[in-house]
Amino acid sequence: MFNLYFLMSALFVVMAVLAAADASLTSLNVLPWFNGLRWVRVHLITLGAMTEAIFGALPLLTALHFNRPRPRFRWDIWLTLNAGLLTLLIGIPIVNQALIFTGGTLIFTATTLLIIELSRMRPAAGTKAPAPSTGQPGRPFYIAGLSFFLLGILIGTGLWFGWGEALRIRVPLEAHIHANNWGLMALVFAGLIIDTYPRWAGRSLAWPRSIPVIFWLMVFGALGLVLGPWFQSSYFTVPGLVMHLAATFWLLLNVVQPLRGERTIWSAPGIWHLLTSYFWIIAPVLMAPLILLGVAGIPGPTIEANAPQALIYGWVFQFGFAMLPFFFRRAFLVGEPARLGGNWFSLVAANLGGLFLWASIFVAPLYATLHGIAYALWAAAAVPVALELWGIVRRGMARLDAASETAAVAAD
Repeated sequence: MFNLYFLMSALFVVMAVLAAADASLTSLNVLPWFNGLRWVRVHLITLGAMTEAIFGALPLLTALHFNRPRPRFRWDIWLTLNAGLLTLLIGIPIVNQALIFTGGTLIFTATTLLIIELSRMRPAAGTKAPAPSTGQPGRPFYIAGLSFFLLGILIGTGLWFGWGEALRIRVPLEAHIHANNWGLMALVFAGLIIDTYPRWAGRSLAWPRSIPVIFWLMVFGALGLVLGPWFQSSYFTVPGLVMHLAATFWLLLNVVQPLRGERTIWSAPGIWHLLTSYFWIIAPVLMAPLILLGVAGIPGPTIEANAPQALIYGWVFQFGFAMLPFFFRRAFLVGEPARLGGNWFSLVAANLGGLFLWASIFVAPLYATLHGIAYALWAAAAVPVALELWGIVRRGMARLDAASETAAVAAD
């Protein structure tokens, strides 16, 4: 049976494309009545497309690493997650507290069940997990990232109920964003790179023994970045940024070093999507010290309001441009070589979108126009990737139909 998480992920990608186009038309004052859906647009990518893919891929990758059979499909997790996502995506725009609480609770439950499933996986009987010299599993990154997700869900749901005050969170929205971005996404993405790199790069990471150190740097870095806005203290934020950035650069060096001089892989847009996506997580980090120091000419409030959008569309969505087609090919086109996705148009358009978004922050008179162009570019960049995903699904479905017809003929 096809992985239903990936089918839902493809659906959310299409919805995210439409939402980006809507954001462009709203900024250009073509569809002003759709204004105010900013967080719905973001959640279509984070809670929608990427979370669906994460839930579908993590058990498969962990089982593969431990040389175990394909794990059975967990209907309880899938139904709980998707019921929560749909409930939350309805509740957020109409600000219905009952729906938001229900959606958050269901997603929290599904995430807890997934953590338990991953924690119980062990190497198959008679085999050993790969030694540090041959590769580290991404599972610790997955479990840690999902644990931060639980915290992000708790804080995010509490935004509508005043839980931040009860938990003494000084800046709840920022703590929620940091838990989901620097915690969930950063850690899970690192784990995905670690687990999939040998398959799409055809070799091991440069320094496999560095992976445990990278893991702990990312965990404590993410913790510092969550505690920073929690206590509104740079004593947590600054060390968190330093540790997280050090871990990220170390991981990317692990990726790049073995590929030096390999023209074949560098001639494909997928690796460029993967690597350039990380520029957009670094950009707001470079601005953070200037905001904290109150440097003249740096529009701190505008950056804080728009940086999450650039982070999601530039980093998370673009990482998905590379990784989602890889997972889709492995799930729907078994036997064919899986490669990173995207094309040169999506690569250029996605990164131009980030540049225009940041330009809109600093060129106040043209804010709306540049903002609209940024979202138009992101929507255009996502179209070929969405078509690529649906093409993979369609080919996979055709194969399934052909196999079913063959089996029916043989039975007759």
